[in-house]
Amino acid sequence: MRWFGRKAARDSARPFLVRAWQGAPPVGDWPRSYEAQVREAYLGNAVAQRAVRLVAESVAWAPVYAVDGAGGAEASARALRLVPPQLLETAAAQILLHGNAFLQILADADGAPAELFALRPERVTVEADAGGWPAAWIYKAGETKRRIAARDGIGRPALVHVKSMHPLDDHYGLGCLGAAAGAVAVHNAAAKWNKALLDNAARPSGALVYAPKDGDEALSDTQFERLRTQIEEEFSGARNAGKPMLLDGGLRWEAMSLTPAEMDFVGLKAAAAREIALAFGVPPMLLGLPGDATYANYREANRALWRLTVLPLGEKILAAVAGALQAWWPGLQLRTDTDQVTALSEDRERLWAQVSGASFLSDEEKREMLGFGSKGE
Repeated sequence: MRWFGRKAARDSARPFLVRAWQGAPPVGDWPRSYEAQVREAYLGNAVAQRAVRLVAESVAWAPVYAVDGAGGAEASARALRLVPPQLLETAAAQILLHGNAFLQILADADGAPAELFALRPERVTVEADAGGWPAAWIYKAGETKRRIAARDGIGRPALVHVKSMHPLDDHYGLGCLGAAAGAVAVHNAAAKWNKALLDNAARPSGALVYAPKDGDEALSDTQFERLRTQIEEEFSGARNAGKPMLLDGGLRWEAMSLTPAEMDFVGLKAAAAREIALAFGVPPMLLGLPGDATYANYREANRALWRLTVLPLGEKILAAVAGALQAWWPGLQLRTDTDQVTALSEDRERLWAQVSGASFLSDEEKREMLGFGSKGE
């Protein structure tokens, strides 16, 4: 009996997965598409926007240095000019939001890299070969499509793809927007509800109940319209806040919604804001959110931001760029100069004190451990 068909007997090729999130059904009432999530989170939510900008701007302005490869100091200087702060900020923000950053390598007349241009990640799709490996990228802007081959005629890359890990996709990274979508929806809904409550004279919704003493008599159409017009014109909206309402003829007011205290409005909004900060890897204390006692003080929170979020993201981008540029300048490396980061100065001072106090080490060994090299270099 043949348990496996003809296809199984073929030379096994690398299987590739579809973009799992494309066909996923919507969950909850918050948006699922990338553009809609960006509008709700980055454009419409102060906490999410501040979290993304805090990380992206920190990555952008962290000092970067190059380790000379086969191209020497001149190649290192040219490589550093290819990664200005604006490019690093854009790439970091795209990875946080979309999970992918596509940096096209633009060459000069001699064929050497002259500029890195960040493409909008939602416009880029991967064109895979028969084995599932990326063969080209398709950039679509409106009705215009452009195909960018993965490598040129002599095997050098034409584009740098930096991505975060996605457990269900071979070709695309996973951004933070999906994980933060629920918290963003709650936070935005709380803000809208608060605004609507203020527009309603800061009073919860309710109803006027007509309960006459003489039985089941109902309001006439004329009385109903007069009462509705009077409420809308004289008692609704912020401009009528504080006006007393005189009820007669068997009318009484009954609240039909919970008060802000009953909803724990402040706690609900603060919890959603902390969840948004968590999704983007930012300590809530740095966003001015109250009620978070995870970090002893602001300084510890700032150090945690750099160690756990900014440095890993920055090193990921620099390593991907340097790996692509090694096709022109072998051995080139781009790294973040942590010795010049103010938030990490205490860690550096502690290391220096530990190395200086190690009497069993020679001066040359101490210099080597601190990254200064020998005196003769």
